[in-house]
Amino acid sequence: MNNGLEDVVAAETVLSDVRGAEGQLIIRGHPLSALAGHWTFEQTAHLLFSNFFDDLPDAMTFATRLAEARSEVFEITRKQLDSLAELPVYDGMRAAMAMLPDGIVLSDALRLLAAPAVLLPALIRAQAGDAVIAPTVGTGHAADVIHMLGRSDGAKALDTYLVTVSDHGLNASTFAARVVASTQAGLTSSVLAGLGALKGPLHGGAPGPVIDMLDAISANGDSKGWIDRTLDDGERLMGFGHRIYRTRDPRADALKTALLSFDHVGPRLRFAEGVERVALDALHRRKPDRVLETNVEFYTALLLEAVGFPKRAFTGVFAMGRIAGWLAHAREQALTGRLIRPASRYVEPVTRSAA
Repeated sequence: MNNGLEDVVAAETVLSDVRGAEGQLIIRGHPLSALAGHWTFEQTAHLLFSNFFDDLPDAMTFATRLAEARSEVFEITRKQLDSLAELPVYDGMRAAMAMLPDGIVLSDALRLLAAPAVLLPALIRAQAGDAVIAPTVGTGHAADVIHMLGRSDGAKALDTYLVTVSDHGLNASTFAARVVASTQAGLTSSVLAGLGALKGPLHGGAPGPVIDMLDAISANGDSKGWIDRTLDDGERLMGFGHRIYRTRDPRADALKTALLSFDHVGPRLRFAEGVERVALDALHRRKPDRVLETNVEFYTALLLEAVGFPKRAFTGVFAMGRIAGWLAHAREQALTGRLIRPASRYVEPVTRSAA
């Protein structure tokens, strides 16, 4: 038995290929370097949805329909936003998405694709006591998120982030979505499974602690001393190491490049780069038998902070991008797979006498 299903092939997919030994991510035949910073999120989602919906329009019409779906989601959920804002922001977003129809057609997929982009900014503003801002039809997806957040800068960087995290093989949340889709449940049910899995700190909850780490090191003033003490205590350095990649996570470099579009992050970025160098040196020195390189979470944290999202919303922004992959995988599973039902090995006594 491979604990954690390590190296077990559970699906065949046309969607993405994570080449851990090479440090490459391929999305439907395109290397991430050709997409991140060059394609919009709408174009990437359209690529992922290709051949999974009979009425999928051309990419430009798809983007228009996604914008219309943002308005639909806002109208469906707006009366509940104040009450949902009493929950943690991720839980409020998930509860609102559970209100959407559980169908399997393109219009259902578009509403779900639009939902985190609408709900996360709305709940962040509602929790801060600010007026919720409605989406606009005549703008791009990432730019509309920035608008609904009440900010004016960062659309290009956010777009790059959403593309970068849109799909990543058979990760925990994507596998959860495929399991539910294999039962022929609707897309909302599959997405809710993905949201549940993403919430865990071993999956989507990791970028926030990167900010805590950087702030703690900054306050301490001694990067090497802080890192050495943390490793001496047997604790992890956040933003380093990945279960699949045996070299640097290619997504980290895409996000670091996107950060350069912000004028105000220069000192923060230079400080983070210094921490990264010290951390990698310490990890390579102490654990030469393990591959512990910078992963996507390190520069994700800096990018989302620069855009203006609070730490508590970072996992929700991750869902905003990854939902494109969940929906595509759910449709692929429903159309080409079968009911996922692995076996288990019983390890208790064969029989037990009744009391």
